[in-house]
Amino acid sequence: MNKELWTSDFKIITIGTVISMLGNAVAGFAMGILVLDYTKSTFLYALFMVIYNLPKIVAPLFAGPYMDRFSRKKVIYVLDFISSGLYLLIYLILRQNLFIYPLFIILVLFIGTIDGIYAVAYESLYPNLVTKGNFSKAYSISSMIYPLAAFMVPVASFIYIRWGTAAPLFLFNTITFFIAACFETQIKYKEEHISSKEEAKFNFSAYKADFKEGLDYMREEKGLFIITTYFCITMFASGGAQTLMLPFFKNHPEYFSHVPIDVVTLFTIIGGFGVLGRLIGGFIHYRYRYPVKKKFIIALTVYTSISILEAFQLYFPLPLMALSFFLIGIMGVTSFNIRISATQSYVPDQKRGRFNGTFQMICAAGGIIGQLVAGGLGEAVPERLIIIAFMGINLVAAFFIMYKGREDVKKIYNRRV
Repeated sequence: MNKELWTSDFKIITIGTVISMLGNAVAGFAMGILVLDYTKSTFLYALFMVIYNLPKIVAPLFAGPYMDRFSRKKVIYVLDFISSGLYLLIYLILRQNLFIYPLFIILVLFIGTIDGIYAVAYESLYPNLVTKGNFSKAYSISSMIYPLAAFMVPVASFIYIRWGTAAPLFLFNTITFFIAACFETQIKYKEEHISSKEEAKFNFSAYKADFKEGLDYMREEKGLFIITTYFCITMFASGGAQTLMLPFFKNHPEYFSHVPIDVVTLFTIIGGFGVLGRLIGGFIHYRYRYPVKKKFIIALTVYTSISILEAFQLYFPLPLMALSFFLIGIMGVTSFNIRISATQSYVPDQKRGRFNGTFQMICAAGGIIGQLVAGGLGEAVPERLIIIAFMGINLVAAFFIMYKGREDVKKIYNRRV
């Protein structure tokens, strides 16, 4: 390992992220399968996912300027403590077998708000804990955390099927988020963007000026604007496609009648190949650097390849479907690493919170619209046809937005980080 990269603060945030992501992976699966099983409706399931993501439009918008004035590390561990308490409440509710759809809508609204703010705080703090010249390696490590945590999903699936309740899964979440928060309180990094106690006080006029400055910065930086626009459309397409994956498996068990396991377990196994791909992709990025001048063309190739594979993979026989998920996992990490290491090293620390807030808001809006449209169409139109249409939109965007704006994007992507 690169000793220069592994500072004490970097170790702490990495360990804390691993632990909290274990809970996040389990929570995401538990929430989804719980709602789908109780409601038996693709639309209500999609609506639940939309409600979860809805605060991610508003929260980052306001959180961005906040993160450029206040302590990002305090926000991170306070939110993890709150998450621990919320998951404990859900555990107690399920122990009493009191699943009430409107109540869980309210709870997931709170969780989505927390996640939206946390993402801005984390992405704004994380680059400051990375030593110079190690951005690519650091984000390679970051990209491997989720795949490692996602290996908990098959375990969660087994527990859910075996016990017939998601309650133990939420108790697990309670513990993991509490432990992660305890780790995160030990980060020692001095946040230099808070220059004085006076500046750290909440001032609405200054806050409004910061917010406007963040939007102006996004408009002025044409490359960042193009990247954000494209990823908004990508989130629309992938949000819609991912929303229909689990319903496809559950609504069409006849397609998998030759497999001697239930469709939920089969779905987690097939999805596991995508997780494995992400893990290997992260390892590749950690060990090898892509040629600086080729980063944009590599990213563009990834965007188009993912669109084509994801459009048709549900038509593939199971071995080829698993292979497609695996390849998309590798390419997804490549897309993530090139984009985030380039943008986070490009944006000045004093503006990073505002940029991340705006980026998260716009991409979340795209994802929510995609989920809602896919959920509505999924009640009447075959899931696979909807996914083809969504990926077609993504393919068009890759050409007319990213390729057309390549000269501006290359200035950000094609740099040594």
